[in-house]
Amino acid sequence: MEQPRALIALSSTRELPDGRRCGYWLPEAAYPWWALTKAGWQVDFVSTKDGEPPVDGVDHSDPRQHRFLLDGHARRALAATRRARHYDPGDYRIITFAGGRGAMWDLPHDHELAELTAGIYRAGGVVGAVCHGTAGLLNVRVDGVALVSGRNVTGFSEEEERTVGLVAEIPFFLGDELAARGAHYLCGPPLREHIVTDERLVTGQNPASAPRAADELLAAATKTVGASSVP
Repeated sequence: MEQPRALIALSSTRELPDGRRCGYWLPEAAYPWWALTKAGWQVDFVSTKDGEPPVDGVDHSDPRQHRFLLDGHARRALAATRRARHYDPGDYRIITFAGGRGAMWDLPHDHELAELTAGIYRAGGVVGAVCHGTAGLLNVRVDGVALVSGRNVTGFSEEEERTVGLVAEIPFFLGDELAARGAHYLCGPPLREHIVTDERLVTGQNPASAPRAADELLAAATKTVGASSVP
């Protein structure tokens, strides 16, 4: 049986407008990487620029994050990160967006990435996002309609932005922009695990949601595209 393939989308934004460092939030890439590769999937990375994206946020006390940074296969895959134009949506059954502050600045504006995501979804694939990564879904349109329109979704909340002091570092509140596109934004308690699965759309509210969001993503793909048996 052909090995199923998944994409993890990462921000390539290295600096905020005020010059502070940013990038993608590593655990939100590491958790889906481990969940999918352990299940036999080939996982590639896609970003808004070619080359290895910048990291923002690592907890070395977390074994899965630490191993991800040291894993040779993961390192090679990160180094081989390409822009969306280099990927064929027909090759992938999953695309999921990792968060991090950088995601708010580049992911919503990458039209090629939005088209790639729409193509994967249109072909029956599963789309996921965690935390600020939900920004990558804002301008995805399938057959002329916003992917999130009429769907239950979540993402980092305004209350959480204020709690962690990020309001000055973001261009918008995710809940507002999702609602503006017709989404039903479902918000859980701040900084607590909260996952929303709406058929082939799986979103997690915050970093605490990353581990289970990865499992839910795999479960949705297994259910909808019949990938339960892999080599």
